[in-house]
Amino acid sequence: MRKMVLSLLVHNEAGVTSRISGLFARRGYNMNCITGGETENPDISRVTVVACGDEEILEQVTKQLAKLEDVIEIEELKPQDSVCRELILVRVAVNEIQRPEVVSVATIFRANVVDVAKDSMMIELTGNSSKIDAFLELLNGYEILDIARTGTTGLSRGNK
Repeated sequence: MRKMVLSLLVHNEAGVTSRISGLFARRGYNMNCITGGETENPDISRVTVVACGDEEILEQVTKQLAKLEDVIEIEELKPQDSVCRELILVRVAVNEIQRPEVVSVATIFRANVVDVAKDSMMIELTGNSSKIDAFLELLNGYEILDIARTGTTGLSRGNK
């Protein structure tokens, strides 16, 4: 099994993400995440899809996506040729003793504390999936109240 990150340029119209995710559902393909948003051109959106499967399945995913009317361009974001990131917000239960410990862990990962309450704090971290997973692993000894994770998004390096 291989993980593939695809960057799609699509027409910015209602139902596009539904048609993309529907393609995966109809064919029984595994989609790890889908993210999207408007580009510098308001008529075009960039949708990032992370899919897993063997080579044959991943090839079929790409071919089927290319057939969708809304899809303008498809590009595989290979690790060596692209920058992919994810955002996570984590709300952790902390007391007065734990607060500095959690801030220390956040500092190591260059995360930001974005909210502090009497008995909890919220941390924001951006990075690749392995960095976020490592951060969550270090928070394992604390009570995690909530997690919001955006999923992967990315762009090719250079002038492509």
